[in-house]
Amino acid sequence: MKRYVLAITGATGAVIGLRVLKTLLRSSEVHLILSAPAPAIIKEETGVDLTERPPEALGGEGRLFVYKDDDLWAPLTSGSFTTEGMLVVPCSMKTLSAIAHGYAQGLVERAADVTLKEGRRLILSPRETPFSAIHLENMLRLARIGVRIVPPVAGFYHKPENLEEMIDFLAGRILDQIPLEHDLYRRWSG
Repeated sequence: MKRYVLAITGATGAVIGLRVLKTLLRSSEVHLILSAPAPAIIKEETGVDLTERPPEALGGEGRLFVYKDDDLWAPLTSGSFTTEGMLVVPCSMKTLSAIAHGYAQGLVERAADVTLKEGRRLILSPRETPFSAIHLENMLRLARIGVRIVPPVAGFYHKPENLEEMIDFLAGRILDQIPLEHDLYRRWSG
């Protein structure tokens, strides 16, 4: 079974992170890091309350491991803890900046730092608009070292009929970067 790290940070768009999580859990072990503001944002945006028994609230018992951002004793802090890679969905600009500059204060940034130093795949889904020049420079800095930058940009060629289909499309495009087989959206066929 493949093993991934997923971080959900304090940016809006937690529903996309939860859809990525749900899809990963179909076939993989997932180590989920929640930044300090993430549970409140998840509850506000989706109604999912993670204050009690997070793995059960999210599904994936036995395949889902949940960490707080201040848990620097987590196995994810070591390169000897092998994974297929890490996704940060959504990725706040604070987190993106910290990763770009090697400032590993919390578990999200430390796990990303480990992912980079071990040469594993790192996918960031920055949730901000518009981007400032500083945001763009940080993204370019990361892209130049192989980090996949995948903002949740809507597509319409698959003709989404509702918000759920749009969320599936956004999550699917993020998961395409791992790559992970999924059926979240209808692919362009010409």
